[in-house]
Amino acid sequence: MSVSDQVPTQSGFHAKSSGAEVLADIDLAGKTAIVTGGYSGIGLETVRGLAGKGASVIVPVRTPEKAKDALAGVDGNVTTAPMDLADLASVSSFVGDVLNAHMRLDLLINNAGIMACPEARVGPGWESQFGVNHMGHFALTTGLMPLLRKTQGARVVALSSTAHKVSDILWDDINYENSPYDKWQAYGQAKTANALFANALSLRLKDAGGLAFSVHPGGIFTPLQRHLPQEEMIALGWLEENGEPSELAKQGFKTPEQGCSTTLWAATSAKLEGKPGVYCEDADIAAPTDPESPTARYFGVDAHACSDENAERLWEISERFLKAA
Repeated sequence: MSVSDQVPTQSGFHAKSSGAEVLADIDLAGKTAIVTGGYSGIGLETVRGLAGKGASVIVPVRTPEKAKDALAGVDGNVTTAPMDLADLASVSSFVGDVLNAHMRLDLLINNAGIMACPEARVGPGWESQFGVNHMGHFALTTGLMPLLRKTQGARVVALSSTAHKVSDILWDDINYENSPYDKWQAYGQAKTANALFANALSLRLKDAGGLAFSVHPGGIFTPLQRHLPQEEMIALGWLEENGEPSELAKQGFKTPEQGCSTTLWAATSAKLEGKPGVYCEDADIAAPTDPESPTARYFGVDAHACSDENAERLWEISERFLKAA
């Protein structure tokens, strides 16, 4: 696909549509889903939505006690299993357990992530945002491919962000080995990677009838912001000096229940049949970025995140990185 495939479907939903609205006419009985990061923020609301419609939901957890408390109020069939996206051995162990215990995997929601954190290394030395947000999910998804390919109509949803506009892939220095670390550029690169990953994955699921999409959930106050000091969020225009949400945030930010709606739409909408790899926002396919628009930094998708060539290049690099780990 390319940026020309980014044509909104007129889904009937909007920026503040809730997950419950998106799933109103959906029945997920008999379906199996995995949601990474499914015990906080929009991940928790995604789990609540899927389980409430009858899906059996598996939540990989890094902190079992926190997950137990967070998921206690969720109705439906929800189970947990240990996994840390920064630890490839734990990802491999989780994959093995899922492959042994389940005959199908209808939905894989790659929701977990870290944002704008101090420089750190994971795995064999990968920059942590690229390593967790992209490579951890790459290892998880490719490990689960036998199950995804065996399940007719399987869908994978990768959580990207409007932050993809901050940076293309740093093709010559992905892991900041030769250049100064920039936490926002690194986050932007990782979010571009999530979009390109969905594009390339769709090609690999096509003959088995599967689809993959990337989504921008919108601006939401969640634990994702835990690495940002208050003064930085004030400088970004998200908070007032007194620490309260700014007028910009009140108007533009979503609640977690609204923030999960694009994920749930991408996971279930019939309007996405035959539209592999597209980038979605506000419970619809996103339009290409309009550089003339005053809101260009917030809406639409840039061409570098929709490139087949870039998607294949990143997939090959990711396979190489994983093989060498």
